[in-house]
Amino acid sequence: MSDEETDKEIIEEKKEEADGVLREPQEPQDGAQEPQEETVVSEPVEEQKEETDASKPIEEQAEAVPAKGKKSRTKKEKKPLNPKKLRFSFSDGFDHLQSNLPALIITCICAVLLMIIACCAVFFTNIKGAEKVLVPNVVGKKWDEAFIEMQIKELYPKINLRYSNVPGDEGLVLEQNPQPGAIVKGYSRVNLVISRGVVIDSVGSYVGKNLSEVQMSLQTLFAGQTKPLITLATPTYIPDASEAGTILEQDPPEGSKISEPVTVNLVVSRGPNYENTRRPYVIGQSINDLLQTIARTKIVFDITSHTATEGEKPGTVVSQQTIEDEYVPNYTRVTVEMAMPEDSNDDNAYGIFQEKLPDYPYPVPMKLEAFPSEGTSYTIVSFNHPGGNLTIPYEVPRGTTLVLSVADKVEARKLIE
Repeated sequence: MSDEETDKEIIEEKKEEADGVLREPQEPQDGAQEPQEETVVSEPVEEQKEETDASKPIEEQAEAVPAKGKKSRTKKEKKPLNPKKLRFSFSDGFDHLQSNLPALIITCICAVLLMIIACCAVFFTNIKGAEKVLVPNVVGKKWDEAFIEMQIKELYPKINLRYSNVPGDEGLVLEQNPQPGAIVKGYSRVNLVISRGVVIDSVGSYVGKNLSEVQMSLQTLFAGQTKPLITLATPTYIPDASEAGTILEQDPPEGSKISEPVTVNLVVSRGPNYENTRRPYVIGQSINDLLQTIARTKIVFDITSHTATEGEKPGTVVSQQTIEDEYVPNYTRVTVEMAMPEDSNDDNAYGIFQEKLPDYPYPVPMKLEAFPSEGTSYTIVSFNHPGGNLTIPYEVPRGTTLVLSVADKVEARKLIE
């Protein structure tokens, strides 16, 4: 049954009810007769009422019918449920959703933000931060005592181990960070530097080792320490058959316990030929080469010169004293002959600087300097000399003044013309 048929049936039922109600007053009562005029006049009125009622909506007619009469012949029936009216149109719903999508998105965003704000408010209201505590002073205490104090203060120690230069302080707290008295939050970390003890607790054996190796080993062992446990005194050198630099004796001896920083005295070999010097060979050397030999060897050269002859190279050594031994005592005098150029009008002058010095008890540092008439001064040679006869070859510009200094004291001057 369609919706239109159902509506027509309801309208017909309402019309029948209305007809029954309107006809009821026309029936004559017992023992009475109605006037003819009233009946004739009233019929058009009833028809007009029916037409008026029919033009009204069904709902208004249904409400108006009981008011027109005192009694109703039929009972009002309930309107049947139409399943077709319960149908949902997805296309209409989707169109409605699309039209309201911006508002829906804004509503969702506002709801999410409101939830986040509410959660943060609840979180920060209920969560309480760590209390602040005073950092205790644990420097100089045993590590276990320091740990207990840190635990009482609800602090976490972070350990760093380091060697110490004080014997007997193994396990003690050397440093801490933050410093004592600082205010920090509970459960914070405190850096503690704990001593691992001394690197070594006794003097090692150095006899027979090379001095340079021992110095390097101790330097590496005590690197980073302000005051090393073992320091080496200035060694005492003596001639010995062992290789130069070999440690012969030490004091304190091997195995001596270290209770405080100690200084070790060493006796070191100068080598088998320390007091001797290898014999030099200078024939053919120029003036500059001979000056370098004088500076680096412990030989005293007694130099003489003559004018170069045919076959001789001017400004070179042409002969020297013959020495049979390979090594000679230090500061042995060796005679050397040089061939010098003839006098000429050249700007440079050649010759031998000669001076008589007193004999010294030990070799004394000396130097020969040149002061040209133009330009800056310079050092010709620096060397050690025991005194006595001194000879030094030179090649300098004319007009230069040669100055000999002994132990930084001017001893002689000479103008070269």
